[in-house]
Amino acid sequence: MTLPFRIEAFLQLFADYNTVIWPAQIIALALGMVSLVAVFVGHANARRFAVAALGVLWAFTGIGYHLVFFSRINPVAPVFAGFFIVQALLFLACAVGPGDLRFQLGRDVRTGAGLVTIFYALAIYPVLGLFAGHGLMAGPMFGVTPCPTTIFTLGMLLLMRGAWVIPLSVVPLLWSLVGMAAAVQLGIAEDLGLPVAGLVLFGALGIAILRHGRGRAGNHSPRAKGLS
Repeated sequence: MTLPFRIEAFLQLFADYNTVIWPAQIIALALGMVSLVAVFVGHANARRFAVAALGVLWAFTGIGYHLVFFSRINPVAPVFAGFFIVQALLFLACAVGPGDLRFQLGRDVRTGAGLVTIFYALAIYPVLGLFAGHGLMAGPMFGVTPCPTTIFTLGMLLLMRGAWVIPLSVVPLLWSLVGMAAAVQLGIAEDLGLPVAGLVLFGALGIAILRHGRGRAGNHSPRAKGLS
């Protein structure tokens, strides 16, 4: 995939965008951290807040970054904006709806992977950006740009359970592929965490689907019926 812009134009776009939207980055970071705390609280209203916060971050990124700014150098950006806005609406619908979407923390690999992914998005990602020479305001920032926001979301999805987890995972997983291509071609090293997080979520969902299928098959076996 050949990108229709140069790395210099890409980084300058971030610098311009971050300057215009300041201090939205601080608000987005606070929203992400409060959302993580809400996951540990475990109350239904806290869960709704965390999911709604994801919707707000995706909406802001889709409209503010993709539609208003990124479209200046990439003609496909409005399409990206559409996907991000759809994802935002899905999160907001899950936040207010009566579905079974919930967060589940345990002493298992999936929980550990989710928390590590979230920590990467909030803390390690910006540090790697500084070491790469982007500067604090001249690179992707959490909550207002696609890649760190998606990494954070992939981590949150690893902690989620319920029928809506798979539909909510489609766009973030697709963006992990788009972000991988951009990371390799543009040399944004911190974005390499995106395909890794996407692969982990994809594997976790695959395992969950297999277990669910085996559970349903077991429930229909003669032995299972005898124990029911």
